[in-house]
Amino acid sequence: MPRDVTAKPSRPPFPGQSAGGAWLVVGLVLLGVAAAVLGIWFQRQQTRRCLAFYGADVARLITTSPSVQLLAVREGDGPRRLVEVARIDVTRAPGLVHLRRGLVEDANFRWGEEAAGADATPPLPIAAWDAALVFAEPGGQATLVLDLDGSRPAAAVVGRPGRIGLGRITVGLNTWINDVWRRESHPLHRGRAAAETGEKIR
Repeated sequence: MPRDVTAKPSRPPFPGQSAGGAWLVVGLVLLGVAAAVLGIWFQRQQTRRCLAFYGADVARLITTSPSVQLLAVREGDGPRRLVEVARIDVTRAPGLVHLRRGLVEDANFRWGEEAAGADATPPLPIAAWDAALVFAEPGGQATLVLDLDGSRPAAAVVGRPGRIGLGRITVGLNTWINDVWRRESHPLHRGRAAAETGEKIR
């Protein structure tokens, strides 16, 4: 017997089935939104102190700048000046992505009076700074200077007051910098006074 194709389809065996599926989808969407909001809040809590210390623009450059240079520095002739003595482009260096992330995570630093501002502690001797990381984009740049071999390793942003104590990031940062210099095969441009900062560094 031929099938009547004009007949109305029968109802689903469970009347609430479609509505239940819709509520399931809504619930999953809401759960996803809640997870995203929680993730953003948790990330901000992990980076809150770094954002306050660096400033939003510097923190953005540290994490996203298209160019990163590693500099060896020494004390210059002028008062409170640093002079570049060697430079390497580390934009594509292995491990840089993790280093960028580590430089904006609060747990990697010692938070004390050093980060409280210009009057909290006396400035480090200019000769204490060993290296610098320059995070640059076409519109500007930020220079992070590093004291790596002192009794209390530290970092500072050129042009901003205060300094921050390097905590658990110290060993990894030292290892990464040493590996980068070791991998560099071409001669370093030593003795080249190419970049005098001129800004007061604390």
